[in-house]
Amino acid sequence: MKSQKPSQISHLPCKILVTSLFCVTALPSHASTDSHLSQTQQAVSDHVIGEQRQQLEINTQGQGFGPQSPRDIDSIDGSNTVKFALSPEYQKMNLCNIHFHKNAEHAGGEFTEYAGNGDGQGYFTGYRYAKQLSDAEIAPIERAACPDKHGGLHPGDTIEVHYVFSSAQIEPGPTLGACLSPAINNPQLRVEAQVMVLVNDSEALQFNELAHVDKHSGFYQATRLLNNMGDPITYAGSTTGPNYNQKGSPLQVTWSVRPKVAKVDIDSVGTWCEGNIFEENHAHGVRNLVTNPALLSKIN
Repeated sequence: MKSQKPSQISHLPCKILVTSLFCVTALPSHASTDSHLSQTQQAVSDHVIGEQRQQLEINTQGQGFGPQSPRDIDSIDGSNTVKFALSPEYQKMNLCNIHFHKNAEHAGGEFTEYAGNGDGQGYFTGYRYAKQLSDAEIAPIERAACPDKHGGLHPGDTIEVHYVFSSAQIEPGPTLGACLSPAINNPQLRVEAQVMVLVNDSEALQFNELAHVDKHSGFYQATRLLNNMGDPITYAGSTTGPNYNQKGSPLQVTWSVRPKVAKVDIDSVGTWCEGNIFEENHAHGVRNLVTNPALLSKIN
């Protein structure tokens, strides 16, 4: 059974008194136990997430922040009044960075299963692939891929991959700093987002191929970026990550989020984490889904 999306009290003051800020989160049948909060660990309550969203509203109200990300891509609603020109298509920009988040930051499409509130710091939360996987696809592996203090990645886990593009004349490299240059400190930014589910299947898509970088028509590109994952949802937003759970992101980003999920061989993700030009070796945390209409753009 699919978990429900967080309640829409998200950006409103919490009016319910609670005696504890923690609650136990149940796991779906296809989730790996050590890559999510276990049954004996505790996830923060709705009250904590509600307070974070309330603080985000307070810290952005009347400050002129532009539309924020991530969002529910199945909803077109938004009333943010800050406008900026959408970036060119990614083929006319330079790829500057590739990184991924554990669980999807966006909701919608084929990633609608809420992972729970997590630890309140961006881990063990977000959205997961909502369809069933076979026993073979989620068969355990000897050790976690891309291991870190949060447990790494296991078969059945969902990731959201961000291919970041810049209008600046740059070369791909580590962090979003690679998207800036001495010549252009305020380039147009674009993120092509692809949600993937990791499977124990060597015949599935290979991540090193999906992250292959080369020059094409004078621009650095991810030359095997998937374009058969449904019509991307394009909208005006911002940078993401849990650092912005309680404050606005000041960067303006054109987002293009594919609604379908790609199955990717987990071993290939682990191999990529062992060495790549972006110096990425683990999955990043996710920002709370932004639900306050005043912080969202309207999707045309």
